[in-house]
Amino acid sequence: MANPKITVIGSNMMDLITNINRMPRSGETIEAPDFDLGFGGKGANQAVAACKTGAEVVMVSRVGDGLFGREVIKNFDSHGIDTEYVKVVENTTSGVAPIFVDQDGNNRILIVKGANAHLKPEAIDQAKDKILNSDFILLQLEIPLETVYYAIEFGAENEIPVILNPAPAADLDFNYVKKASIFVPNETELETISGMPVDSLENIKKAAQSLLTKDLKKIIVTLGEKGSLLVSKEKTELIFAFKVDPKDTTGAGDAFIGSFATFYAESGDIIKAMKLANKYAAFSTLSTGTQKSFYTREEFEKEID
Repeated sequence: MANPKITVIGSNMMDLITNINRMPRSGETIEAPDFDLGFGGKGANQAVAACKTGAEVVMVSRVGDGLFGREVIKNFDSHGIDTEYVKVVENTTSGVAPIFVDQDGNNRILIVKGANAHLKPEAIDQAKDKILNSDFILLQLEIPLETVYYAIEFGAENEIPVILNPAPAADLDFNYVKKASIFVPNETELETISGMPVDSLENIKKAAQSLLTKDLKKIIVTLGEKGSLLVSKEKTELIFAFKVDPKDTTGAGDAFIGSFATFYAESGDIIKAMKLANKYAAFSTLSTGTQKSFYTREEFEKEID
């Protein structure tokens, strides 16, 4: 069987990762035990996860003209990701993401979009020929909303399924969003977008089901250690998490989405794909960092055999 073909239209970031015992108070300076520099951004993370699990990936993105931008492109190339449409924006910095990871592996993240803010709808037209060969288009919200909406329309017009990860959460126009095939928020994003509480599994289900009134086709809520939840007009089903002792949860949601796209394109079975993606995301939390914590397909299959 041919490898799935996935186009990711989205962001890239340099992750500036600080491990902390606690956050400093206002005006306070404290020592942190460790620092790491890594490649991130929701779009880039999902592209690497899809590629590592066996997909042929085209990346449509923008980088700055400094050191970080050059290194981001080298990193994509090292994974075998097609970078023809990863373009440099002159006199602009690449996106960066300062990340603070506490002793329990939980994270707090800031993002500075940088060159990602320059990914405009015409980028999709420029990459049209390659996107048309895709089994899926993956989108997130670290790029301009006009580009996200244009990409959703492009996918709908050309019958290419779109997976939309509404992160970070934003005020969305569901006249466009409803044309996406699968809508994949986490709990926090679901709360923001639905305006409903998510303090229990029952409330999470109600919040996700409320989005069906906006004509969304399928909703998958990523729930971390609780697993993932599928909501559609036909069913609501919880897929339990694969239990691990996490070291760093940064990028786990992206690991889920990127791997899910590969597994779903291969099997056409959404529940099977979610189960595998739950496991893949769990394994990504066992070491620090984002992309470098993602398993290759061979490593993953050894763990689940």
